Amino acid sequence: MATTRYKADLQIPLEELGLTRDEVLGMYRDMLMARAVSERLWILGRLGKVYFLVSCEGHEAAQIGSVYAMRRGHDIFIPYYRDLGVALAAGSPPLDIFLHALGKRADPYSAGRQLPGHYSRRDLNIVSGSSVVGTQIPHGVGTAYASRYRGEDAVTIVYFGEGATSKGDFHEALNFAGIHRLPVIFFCENNGWAISVPQTKQMVVQDVASKADGYGFPGLSVDGTDVLEVYRVTREAAARARQGQGPTLIEAKVFRFSSHSSNDDQTRYRTPEDLEGERAHDPVIRFQEQLLNSSVLDEVEDLQIREEVDRTLDEAMTQAEASPDPHPEDASGQVYSEG
Repeated sequence: MATTRYKADLQIPLEELGLTRDEVLGMYRDMLMARAVSERLWILGRLGKVYFLVSCEGHEAAQIGSVYAMRRGHDIFIPYYRDLGVALAAGSPPLDIFLHALGKRADPYSAGRQLPGHYSRRDLNIVSGSSVVGTQIPHGVGTAYASRYRGEDAVTIVYFGEGATSKGDFHEALNFAGIHRLPVIFFCENNGWAISVPQTKQMVVQDVASKADGYGFPGLSVDGTDVLEVYRVTREAAARARQGQGPTLIEAKVFRFSSHSSNDDQTRYRTPEDLEGERAHDPVIRFQEQLLNSSVLDEVEDLQIREEVDRTLDEAMTQAEASPDPHPEDASGQVYSEG
């Protein structure tokens, strides 16, 4: 097992966090699943079966921890293109991801029409983002306003990278949400890179979270490689929103282990030493060590979970690859009103 920078005696305060052992192991299983799905998608891409993909590797703790803090099936999730882990943790199985990436007719997100990374399922309250960076942020404000208008206590959580905070969509959304004290969580996954542009060339401030100050609500910066700390901060933000106290901006500082996308080569602008150093902050290994050292998990059960993940992915990939492609005559379906 790889060595990390984290202390080996870290404990997991289940009671303090309000989590059960099964829930914590569910987080771990979903983190392993997200990592494994990403790795298999890269293989499919190398084989020429998937034409484009964006990996979540390095972001798993931020994505999984935040989703577990919400009321799944009740709250509203608006992911961005890197949020494979959000889609999985919110209830979308690996089969959905593979059908989507392969552009199959049974793809539940778009029936094979949309660019991979556009996750959406009405039954799970997952709202599709746009290919345009940052435009999903005002959508999150809109769904939060709708919840308020209908008298519902649902909270919206909308995800984006730090590059999106340079867009006007971000500032307009935060301003409107702050004025109306809307039940929305703005969740920034800050990996320090907007494709090939480092954060230092995007903004003067060190923490994206500080941008919330101008809009009158809290901004919190959290270690995005610590799934339990992400869970804690997001749970508190959701409670604030449900109590009518308005929005929160959460900045989860993470590391991007892969290139921005399958169309990018980060070795052209990042050094091998930089990339190797970031691997020492692997959120999956960190959580595994916490679970083992807290006796929440033992090595036998760990192996069983990993084997279960592999079996699930083998079955999902086989089923997805055998699934029919879209029919040309269905091209206008879900585009024009029927009847």
